[in-house]
Amino acid sequence: MKGVSSAPGDYVYFKSQVPLHRIPIGTKQWRYYDFGPKAVPPLICLPGTSGTADVYYKQVMSLSTKGYRVISIDIPHVWNHHEWIHGFEKFLDAIDVHHIHLYGTSLGGFLAQLFAQHRPRRVRSLILSNAFLETQHFSASIPWVPIVSWTPSFLLKRYVLTGIRDGPLEPFIADSVDFVVAQVETLSREALASRLNLTVDAASIGPLLLSDSFITIMDTNDYCAIPQHLKDQLSEKYPGARRAHLKTGGDFPFLSRPDEVNLHIQLHLRRVGVEARPELVCGANVVTAVSPSNIHCELTKDSPNDDQTSLVGVIKVRESEVCEEQKNGGKVSVCLGAKSDVSEDLDDLFEDDKNRSLASDLGITETSQSGEKRVDHNQEHEEIHPESLGVLQEMLLSTASGDVLA
Repeated sequence: MKGVSSAPGDYVYFKSQVPLHRIPIGTKQWRYYDFGPKAVPPLICLPGTSGTADVYYKQVMSLSTKGYRVISIDIPHVWNHHEWIHGFEKFLDAIDVHHIHLYGTSLGGFLAQLFAQHRPRRVRSLILSNAFLETQHFSASIPWVPIVSWTPSFLLKRYVLTGIRDGPLEPFIADSVDFVVAQVETLSREALASRLNLTVDAASIGPLLLSDSFITIMDTNDYCAIPQHLKDQLSEKYPGARRAHLKTGGDFPFLSRPDEVNLHIQLHLRRVGVEARPELVCGANVVTAVSPSNIHCELTKDSPNDDQTSLVGVIKVRESEVCEEQKNGGKVSVCLGAKSDVSEDLDDLFEDDKNRSLASDLGITETSQSGEKRVDHNQEHEEIHPESLGVLQEMLLSTASGDVLA
């Protein structure tokens, strides 16, 4: 079993900075991480069958520093969907949270939809990743369903782990698998049995009061343990939902492709009206708002490098310089260095319909002055928060590397 001492360095840092909370509710123990400004409506992350609250540590660390509140929970030992709905509602009451945004993967995505169906006043939006609508497929594939609660721990772990792809994998995907396998080893027999019971307990998602426009479906285009026909059913149910397609990432894109996942989460939260509060982050030294008329992102071309053809960007302006420029009424320029042809990358960026839609969400438009390509924030937006600069940078990076943004 992989312990913290052999875990990734950023996970070790996470464990040293973010406390694990435990709260008893009735006969159940709820384990969760809660990080970020309490004034912000929380994003609550629900893991799949093999996950724990720890699997979302990259989202907790990244989004909380941007001013979002992120809560990542362990699914407690509940044995049916009715118990889950009532237990989760009591958990929210216990931590004094009323309105929530849910991000669920696999089983977590199913439970998120179930809660949104039965407690519609509490759920403001959904992000669903590799999720499904009904449990019939899984109950049919487990002939020993009636004895799940009595099955020995080693057999339960073997069954869960057989659903995780083995064999040659890209290094970042292999690392994500190793991390999740280590988390499975920490789960008790009761935890595994109750989660499998939730997976096979007969249920399907009915109509949601939540508008499709408040739902984002985030899927990977490579291997996934959830059959494609179940993912297709999900897409058909929510035809108006936003689509976020990741080129690769496997079953655990939140670990293998955290930058892209965090970007899509951030865009979703901004779209559904969640305002980040970076000024409330403890120890933060950031600019809370910059006038759009005084800021632009200029793309410059560095000397060519045959070994690096992708667009690489580093924001070359410090917060202190932004403050000084704003105080003097000057224009703040944020330059992104490039190792490739900037003009072509910008053309690719804005010619794609999905990228234009994404850029519109951020208030970003393309302009051209004296033959130079430039990206400006839309003047109609009242203010632009600093994290938008990072989002723009990540968008350009993703475009140059050939990834699809939705």
